[in-house]
Amino acid sequence: MTVVEALLSQEPDEREATPEFEAAAARQESRRGFLMALPAYAYLVLFFAVPLIIVIVYSFATRNRFGGTDLSGWNLDSYAKLGEPIVRDILFRSVWLALLTTIICLVIAYPFAYFLSTRSPAIRNVMLVFVMIPFWTNFLVRNYAWRVILGNDGPFTRTTEALGLGEQELLFSQTAVVLGLVYGYLPFMILPLYAAVERIDHGLLEASRDLYASGYQSFRRVLLPLSMPGVIAGSILVFVPSLGAYVTPEILGGAKTTLLGSYIVTQFLTARNWPFGASLSFVLMAIMLVTTIIYFRKGGRTL
Repeated sequence: MTVVEALLSQEPDEREATPEFEAAAARQESRRGFLMALPAYAYLVLFFAVPLIIVIVYSFATRNRFGGTDLSGWNLDSYAKLGEPIVRDILFRSVWLALLTTIICLVIAYPFAYFLSTRSPAIRNVMLVFVMIPFWTNFLVRNYAWRVILGNDGPFTRTTEALGLGEQELLFSQTAVVLGLVYGYLPFMILPLYAAVERIDHGLLEASRDLYASGYQSFRRVLLPLSMPGVIAGSILVFVPSLGAYVTPEILGGAKTTLLGSYIVTQFLTARNWPFGASLSFVLMAIMLVTTIIYFRKGGRTL
């Protein structure tokens, strides 16, 4: 019989909250929690940790002359190729477009989230449904819809021709990629911002105005600091998937706008250079891990 069972077998009046009893109860509760979380742990190890280890191992492997991968000759050749000009250009372009997408989403989402938080519950719920509607359609279908809109015979080109501006085709350009990314990830910015702004006591803003603060001062010194956890969370949720985006750049950018996600896929499926593709994937995951750590250290704990 264990210590906990022996103590629990006693009558309620005979039990004492001794340190041994509390420690044994805590251990039993910990074991119970571990058993309940065991399926989740197994899922994470099988579908996240194991693939990550495989990618890391392949990043140190060698590509042979037949396009295969030699796991016996470990080296850093794949990581040395990361300094090549084409890789630097693609990485810089990917980071720049992801950062631009994040900034545009923030500029659009912040006023909308503030406006949403000041509406009545009925209007607020309806507007939240409108924000969620894009998720009801497949992401691939939505990107092809943008391809039709921005194409030669699409509504955008016809509108510019009707206005006398001539044929203004945006398809297969960085502008088209940014439009697609902003459309796809804007809800990921709106929802965390709304959650953060909605919890703020708007009486604090009224108090700042009573103290003769301008609208900009109230925003900079009251609203923005209090909503910073939502800003950080939304920025991470937009920046990370935008950095590794594949579908949107492939459909709307074409060959003219090669981003990191498309380049990694090319290394695996076309160039058959799995070690180099694995090293690129590992670097991409490292960047995402750093941004996630920043999120948890700066804003995640206060959400």
